[in-house]
Amino acid sequence: MIIFLYGQDSYMAKEKLKEIVAEYKTKHKSGLNLLQQDAKEISFEDFLNNFKITSMFDEKKLVILKNVFGNLKFQEKFSESIETIKNRKDVIVIYEKDLIDQRSKFFKLLKKEAKCQEFCPLSPVMLKKWIKYKFEKYGAKISQEAENLLFEFVGNNLWQLENEIKKLADYKGSSVIKKEDVAIHIRPKIENDIFKTIEAISQKDKKLAIGLVRGHLDDGEHPLKILSMIAYQFKNILIVKELIDQHKPYAVIASKSGLHPFVVKKSYYMASQFSMAELKKIYRKIFQVDLNIKSGRIEPETALDMLVAEI
Repeated sequence: MIIFLYGQDSYMAKEKLKEIVAEYKTKHKSGLNLLQQDAKEISFEDFLNNFKITSMFDEKKLVILKNVFGNLKFQEKFSESIETIKNRKDVIVIYEKDLIDQRSKFFKLLKKEAKCQEFCPLSPVMLKKWIKYKFEKYGAKISQEAENLLFEFVGNNLWQLENEIKKLADYKGSSVIKKEDVAIHIRPKIENDIFKTIEAISQKDKKLAIGLVRGHLDDGEHPLKILSMIAYQFKNILIVKELIDQHKPYAVIASKSGLHPFVVKKSYYMASQFSMAELKKIYRKIFQVDLNIKSGRIEPETALDMLVAEI
């Protein structure tokens, strides 16, 4: 059997992988047939030979296979042998922590032949429940104002959220965590600062916007991460703008957009600073800059400066 775990929410995918491993260890105490292999570090032939070796305890094997999408040759060989692999009693979990090309032949093959589970970002309602669960897990409570500020600072990055929740819980113990506690102990994420860049762009203050981008670069942020955050914010503004142009009330926009209330609030204001045509043009520019950087046509830092200057 083949299990395929993938998706934008790498935290939940990793949690599912832990769950599968824990369940296997409960049933198979020896642990000798639990293997973890990296397709970037092992040939397909070595992987298949290890996979076919019969267990001395006649146990079902569990093989965690990572980074298959980073090795085209491995994918091709795996595809050729997929009938042999999937019909064994053993289990292979193909785990991808990074985003993958869902247009590829290998992805389409896995969708057809494997038991697949995609992990998308949690909805605002589910994220709220998750945050509450995590605070309860660490024996802490948080006020609504503090929770809102926590999300504004961190967003739906569950890896960082877990760390920040634990940090706040350790600091406050059983006392209720307040807004000022979050303000003191949590560093705002880059996405929060990127919005300041977009505000500067909307005000035609390109000097400030370029200065903010260069500040992120000086802090060690990767240019493509900065670009992805700019794209993310403009995508949210586009979503809200489309609903505004449909003359939807604010409450309906907040519900239909699927975005966190704080994101809706910020995007609602920013949407009024641009026309739909301008937003679509900006989004196309961002896509082209991303392509130019990844194809090596232009230096990333220069591309970011030009993007901000041309918007």
